[in-house]
Formats: sequence, structure tokens, C-alpha cells
Amino acid sequence: MIDWPTFLSPDARLAFWTILCGIVCSAACAIIGCYLVLRRMSLLGDAISHAVLAGIAIAFLLTGSLGPIPVFVGAISVGLLTAFLTQSLATWGRVPEDSSMGIVFTSFFAIGVIIVSRIDGVHLDTDCVLYGSIDTAPVELATFAGFDIPHMLLTLVPMALLTVLFVTAFWKELKIASFDPLLATTMGIGASLMHYLLMAMVAGVTVASLEAVGAIVVIAMLIVPPATAHLLTDRLGWMLLWSVLIGAISAVLGYWGAVRFDTNVAGMMAVAAGAQFTLAVAFAPKHGLLSRAIGRLQLALRIASEDVIARLYRLEETMSDSGGRVDVSRAECEKYAGSGLIGWLAIPVLSRRKQLASSATGTWHLTETGRELGRSLVRSHRLWETFLDENF
Repeated sequence: MIDWPTFLSPDARLAFWTILCGIVCSAACAIIGCYLVLRRMSLLGDAISHAVLAGIAIAFLLTGSLGPIPVFVGAISVGLLTAFLTQSLATWGRVPEDSSMGIVFTSFFAIGVIIVSRIDGVHLDTDCVLYGSIDTAPVELATFAGFDIPHMLLTLVPMALLTVLFVTAFWKELKIASFDPLLATTMGIGASLMHYLLMAMVAGVTVASLEAVGAIVVIAMLIVPPATAHLLTDRLGWMLLWSVLIGAISAVLGYWGAVRFDTNVAGMMAVAAGAQFTLAVAFAPKHGLLSRAIGRLQLALRIASEDVIARLYRLEETMSDSGGRVDVSRAECEKYAGSGLIGWLAIPVLSRRKQLASSATGTWHLTETGRELGRSLVRSHRLWETFLDENF
């Protein structure tokens, strides 16, 4: 057995394995979580992540084993049953979808907790199930190809590869079914089949992640990086890449924060993911609060500026007494722009664009560039008025 990587110090080796487990776990969750976010089914991921506890416990009761096959079969079965019952209650029971989801997953979670806590012979660590044990990953080792690696990687890596394979194999079907289920059905793609396959993958990823981050933090890994990526891009491929990158950054920052503040690593990874989401909400280039505020300001300035140009052009048409030029005060220009801050800003904007110029007396008038724009604006407005008058 080789304690790898040998070139790192013992402390660095501990950090390496913990962060690697976090990256692999978050990558698998982020990829499958993107489809939950796009389908507006984030809470269903929450439901399945809690309900699988019942599947694990029932599988142990039936088989007497906590091996990977019984656990996965039990968890996936209960995950699919959770999705089916949630949809059935909403469709046939006329129960609101959020209520049906809450009823189903809390019931299954309660069943799992009762079995784990009360039935003799069940030796599941509830703290591990709920909060994970990624902190102990570097010391719980298994031998693979002659190397000592964290035991949880033997589950996480195959699940991550299976997730990538699933998304690659059903790329077109998942894409169409996520954005337009009705179109998928008319094209012969089984939207319901894709739905349940996706739910099975969510259950599988959840079970694989339980040992590392627990049922609570896995929700954050399923939802927060994809939601953050959704703010950064409108392309599915880039969304998947961004979500994986955000998850990896969360793993690194989470480990550093846990060491710095002496707290749970998985919890700090969720906090790091939440911090990145907060930054994206504020500063995302297209959908962030700052960019939208700038966009609204630019639109308001454009409207105010065009109002000033159009008004001065009309004045030139009706009141010209100085060779085709009309001079007005800055106060009048700001009034044409709607007054307030936008009106005050519109004048220097027009001056910088060389559409408005000031004279020695402090008045303002249109430049030739501004006059051309005014002619175009007034002409478009008159054409629109004529169209409305003739047709409506």
C-alpha cells in the first residue's frame, strides 16, 4: 500500500483528500442539479435527499447489509416513489404541488428516522447521515490499485462518472424535456421517462453524497451552484461548466474556512456556495442586481435624451428665428427630459455624444448630429401616429 500523494506533507495530504472528495461530490451534485433548477424542481431534490433515508433503512431491514447495491436500490426506489407520489397527489388528489411534496418527503423521512433510531440491529450513524463525515475522509482509507485513497471516493467517483455518462447519453432528450415537455412528447421523446430517470439519478447522487456531506448539505450542493450558474449564463453547456467550477471553488473555500474557524467542512462548503450565489445575485453580468440597475438607468437616460432631442427639433420646426437653430436654457432641457436626476444626467450625456451644444450665453441647442437624430425620431413617431390613426 502506498500513501499517495507522497510528495505532500501529512497536513497537505489531509487537505488534498478532503478537498478532492468535496470537488467530486459537488461536481456530481451540480451537474444533475442544473436540470432540477431548469425544470423548477429544486424542492423535489430536497424531498428526495431526505426521503432516501427511509430507502437505506428499509434496504438494511430486508437484506441485513449496508453494502452499496442494497443501499442504492433502496434509495433509488424510494426516490422514484417520492417523485411518483408527489406528482400523483398533485395531479389526481388536487393537492398543491408544494404541499404534496412536503407531505411525501416528511413522511418518508420520518419513517427513516424511526427505523434508524428504534429498530434493533440498525447501526446507522444519524449524525453521519444528516451532516456527513467528509472531515474524516483522509483517515478512512481503502486500497485501490495499490494506493491508499479515501473510502468514500470509491462511491463518489463512479457516481460522478455515471452522472456525466447519463447527461452525455441523453443530452438532447434532457434538454428538450427540461425546457418544453410538451414539445418533447410531440417529438416522440418520453418526457415522463426522462423525468423518472432524472429522479433516479438524483437519488443515486444523493446516496453517494450522504457519507461525505450528509442529507442537509447535499441539498445546497444540488441547488446552489446550478442556481448561481443560471445567473451567469443562458446556455446549458456553460451552465453545467460554471456549476461544476462553482462547486469546486466551494470545496476549496469550504475547507479553508473550516480550518480557519474550526468548524464542519461540509457546512462551510455550503456557506461558500451561498456566498458565491450572493455575489452572483449582486454582480452577474446580465441578471445581477447591479447590471439590471445599470440597464434600467441606461434605458431611462436614453428615453430622456430622446425626449430632449425630439422636443428641440419640434421647436426648431415651429419657432425657428435664428437660421434654423433654437436656444433654450438648461432648466428647460432638464424639464423636457422629465426633471429629477435623470433629467440632470441627460444633458451632459447628450453633450458628450455631440448631439447638444452650449452657447456663450449658457443656452443649449441641437448640433447637426442631434438634428439628424431628432428628424429620425420625429419622423418615426409621426409614422406610428399615422398607422394608429388609420388602423385603430
